[in-house]
Amino acid sequence: MRHSEGFRADERAIEGLPVRLVIAMVVGVASLSVMMSMLSGISGLAVTELDTQPTPEVVAPGNETVEVRVVDPDGNGVSDATVVARGGSARLNGVETAKTGENGTAELQLAPDLGPNQRDGTVEFDVKPPAGSEYADKRENTALLVVED
Repeated sequence: MRHSEGFRADERAIEGLPVRLVIAMVVGVASLSVMMSMLSGISGLAVTELDTQPTPEVVAPGNETVEVRVVDPDGNGVSDATVVARGGSARLNGVETAKTGENGTAELQLAPDLGPNQRDGTVEFDVKPPAGSEYADKRENTALLVVED
């Protein structure tokens, strides 16, 4: 019997393979499984960072109506996001919130105030993305500048 005919006639399946080859196959399949789960996890973590565009960008201390547009990296408005305004280096009486409409804009009534001998300050904005969306707000957003007249 020639060698190639013996190999074809062998019906032992995995039992006829060398132990090293069997171990390599098992480790390879396990590694592939881990890599695939990591890749699917990475795509599941893909998020789109949001930013804010306040209008006007600069205000004086006192009562102001500020429109804050929430945008994705392409500049498209994001609806159903919640904008949270907090005092940065300028002071606010508490926290103001508003929800964005279909065009991605929220209107906030703000009354920023500056401390004694303070010429300017900022009001910071945070965004709570719409529930169940691929959006995130991890980085610092564009702030509102408050400047003494």
